[in-house]
Amino acid sequence: MGKTIAEINGIRDNVIKKEAEDKKLIRIYVHMGTCGIASGATSVLTTLRKEIKENKFKGAKIITTGCAGICSKEPLITVALPGQEPIMYEYINDEKAKEIFASHVMGGEIVTEYAFLRGMETQLKERMENNGIIEGEAVVDSSIPGIEEVPFFAVQEQRVMKNRGLIDPNNIDHYIGRDGYQGAIKVLTSMDSAEIIKVVLDSGIRGRGGAGFPTGLKWKFAAQEPDGMKYMLCNADEGDPGAFMDRSVLESDPHSVIEGMIIASKAIGAHMGYIYCRAEYPLAVETLNKAIKKARAYGLLGENILGTGFDFDIEVYEGAGAFVCGEETALMRSIEGLRGNPRPKPPFPAHAGLWEKPTVLNNVETLANIPQIIYKGSEWYAGIGTEKSKGTKVFSITGDINNVGCVEVPIGTALSTIVNDIGGGVVEGKRFKAAQLGGPSGGCIPLAHIDVPVDYETLQEYGSIMGSGGMIVITDDKSAVDIAKFFMEFCTEESCGKCIPGREGTKQILNILNKIESGRGDASDIPKLEELASVIQKTALCALGKTSANPVLSTLRYFRSEYEEAVSKNN
Repeated sequence: MGKTIAEINGIRDNVIKKEAEDKKLIRIYVHMGTCGIASGATSVLTTLRKEIKENKFKGAKIITTGCAGICSKEPLITVALPGQEPIMYEYINDEKAKEIFASHVMGGEIVTEYAFLRGMETQLKERMENNGIIEGEAVVDSSIPGIEEVPFFAVQEQRVMKNRGLIDPNNIDHYIGRDGYQGAIKVLTSMDSAEIIKVVLDSGIRGRGGAGFPTGLKWKFAAQEPDGMKYMLCNADEGDPGAFMDRSVLESDPHSVIEGMIIASKAIGAHMGYIYCRAEYPLAVETLNKAIKKARAYGLLGENILGTGFDFDIEVYEGAGAFVCGEETALMRSIEGLRGNPRPKPPFPAHAGLWEKPTVLNNVETLANIPQIIYKGSEWYAGIGTEKSKGTKVFSITGDINNVGCVEVPIGTALSTIVNDIGGGVVEGKRFKAAQLGGPSGGCIPLAHIDVPVDYETLQEYGSIMGSGGMIVITDDKSAVDIAKFFMEFCTEESCGKCIPGREGTKQILNILNKIESGRGDASDIPKLEELASVIQKTALCALGKTSANPVLSTLRYFRSEYEEAVSKNN
């Protein structure tokens, strides 16, 4: 038997009350995303539980959460003493966990040498010198920065990721206690399809999967189709090299995506949904399935949701690792049990999608935004961003950068802010060369344009794209030819082979790049690359094929001299 709306709201009130009581306790957050578990967080969690038990310390509470965002510092734990700013600790092992427990948890003194202070070293040193404190010794809370003071977190605007590192993703009550499912309740009880779509349109949200198509417009097209079987799909098949935004959301806050799908399904009149998640994300798949099962038990999925008369259910479909299945029509063919090949458009999925029925496909980040847009309003959402690109964007920052992780910033934030302030700059001894945005479908932004605002229109002007949010920082010890070759190898390997430009064109470009890199190139190879890339852009069947040559064109645009130097060595 599911819950009633009154019971859901009662859970919310009880969680809020309990959290107020918990703040009187010492809270230890252990971040258990894939990055944390892979680095040893499970052992750290066991050690901390053992310390509490052996010391019979009843004043502390352990909370397991998803990824905190700063993946390169894992394992991470966060310690929050009553009335004090939480302190995050990096690179934790069993011995460090014991030391932190004894000093900070039981003794109230922070172990500064383990605290996450990237970008705060100068300020910390000044504070210590002013207070007469020797670096490395335990200090009082006011002597080191809390989480909100560290640039990695302070510069971000977390909306999609607002629950990251704060809730247990396997506890639905935690989500409900932070306004979870309030958007769904609102649309199920007091809004019709047209009203929902208007709010989404007015918010200005654009699809975060890469194309940037207005989300509300896509919903409007599907809603206009005659009543009958319709489908609501979530694309969680992110396959770009260096991209892990969707994984972070699914592992940290799965109910935000489920709620977004409920709202979208009411808007378009769908009663069945699928989350297409890559099988290489076992923790995300496990977390999603647990969340769906719990949502069903609470009456938030299935028949007659919360007694409102609306039916909608979700299944998780595991992708088999084909990059092309990130393209919407290929994804749908895969769910149907067919080979994941794209098909020509039109017809568009809103008219004939999954099993030729009207279908809407949104990606994880798009759907995670929807509950807050409905609950807080379109004006709230559109209050940040640019004129044409509203809201925030989640990026995964990887490459030769100090703070590898998942970040969220207002659209229009300068690339230099993301790289230097949040990312902590490039690793010591190297210099920034470029940032590759949009994965193999994108392009690079060089040092000369590092202050460019990161939004859909501006990036396109500079030969790159927002994409789904992958951002690879490249240093000057990397060759432009090697960069292009890396992405072209990926595109060639992942081509579905259906169209000649995607199947043969990418191979020919890769052959030329290999020829240049091996010292066998000549001057005629550079215009050949440009010609082939242009042909692929104009004639490939799907968007992935059309954009596969972008890294070549981008590196030629900004680093043509490196290509010319490479071929001149053989002449």
